[in-house]
Amino acid sequence: MLPPVPSPEELLLLQPFPRMGLDRIVVVASASEAALAADALLRAEAWGFDTESKPTFQAGEASEGPHVIQLATLERAFVFQLHDEACRAVAGELLAREGIVKAGFGLREDRKRIQHKLGVAPQDVLDLDTVFRQRGYRRQMGIKAAVAVLFGQRYQKSKRATTSNWARRELSESQLLYAANDAWAALCVYYALRETLTGSSSTAAPAGR
Repeated sequence: MLPPVPSPEELLLLQPFPRMGLDRIVVVASASEAALAADALLRAEAWGFDTESKPTFQAGEASEGPHVIQLATLERAFVFQLHDEACRAVAGELLAREGIVKAGFGLREDRKRIQHKLGVAPQDVLDLDTVFRQRGYRRQMGIKAAVAVLFGQRYQKSKRATTSNWARRELSESQLLYAANDAWAALCVYYALRETLTGSSSTAAPAGR
C-alpha cells in the first residue's frame, strides 16, 4: 500500500530529490550524435520519456512541437533536438521500437504531437498516471506527487524553464537540466513502482549528481 500524497505544506518540508547533473546529460542534434545515443539507449530495457515544445501564447495558435524529445536511462539522459532531419528520423525509430518501455507522465498530448511531427506512433508507452490510478490514487499524479509518495522527497521544477523557448538551436543549462531530469525522474518512478509490485523492501531514491 503506497502512502498518501503529501499536502502542499508537507511537501515543502521534504528534502530535495537529487538531480542528474550536466555531466550525465547528452545533447543530440545531429545524425552522428543520434546514432551514438541510440546505441546507448538500446542497451536498456526501459526509458524515461518526455517532450518539450515552444509555448504558444495566442488563442487558436497551433503548437509546432515537440521541439525536444528526452529519453533517459538510469545512467544518462539524451536530449534530442529536432532541427536536423536525420536526428528526427532516429528519434522516431527509437520511439516506434517495440519491447522497450517508455515511461512518463501525462503523455497523451505528447504522443499525438509526435505522431503528427515524426509520422510514427510511439510503442510500449507507459503513462505513469495510469499506474497510480490502478493503485487507488484518485487525483492525477504528476512527477512532483509521485516522487513525494515513493521517495519522500521534493521534486523541484523551474517555472521559468517550463515556458522557455524550446525551439532554440542552443538550449541553456537550465533547460537541459529541466528536460533531462523530467525524463530521468520518471524512469526512477517507474522502477520504484515495479519494485513495489515484486514485493521488494522500501525503495530508496536514486543518487543524482
